[in-house]
Amino acid sequence: MGRNTGKDAGAVRVEVRLPEEMESITRSRQIAREAVTDGGYRGRHEDVLLVVSELVTNALRHGAGAPVLRVECDRDRVRVEVRDTGERLPEPREPEPGSGWGLHVVDMLSTGWGVRGDGDGKAVWCELAAHVRPLAPQAG
Repeated sequence: MGRNTGKDAGAVRVEVRLPEEMESITRSRQIAREAVTDGGYRGRHEDVLLVVSELVTNALRHGAGAPVLRVECDRDRVRVEVRDTGERLPEPREPEPGSGWGLHVVDMLSTGWGVRGDGDGKAVWCELAAHVRPLAPQAG
C-alpha cells in the first residue's frame, strides 16, 4: 500500500491505495483521522470520517479495482477524493435501511461534491469547511 504524505505550511496531503476489501473502510477512517489532526482542521472531525466511510464504501460496493483515497486538509477545509477504475457513475438514491444513506450524507455534510472522470475510471470528491464562530467582543 503506497502512502504519500506531504505537509506544507499547515496543509496536509495524503494519498493511499487501499486494498479491495471491506476492511479498507476502517483503514480509510484512520488515515482521515490522522490527516485532520495533523492539519489542525477546526471543523467536526466526525463529519470527515463519515464522508470518507461513505465514499470508500461506495467505491468498494459499486466501483471497480482498489480504491485510492486522497485527503487534503488545512485548518479551514478538507477535500476528500476516492478514485476507482469503474466507469459507472454514482447515482443518489432514496435512503433505505438496507442500503444506507450514501451520497445523501455526503451532500448534507459537505459544502460541495462531484464526480470527475479521467479515462481510467472516476473520482468522487467532496469538500467540508470548518464553521468557526468569531469570538464575541468582550465588554470592557
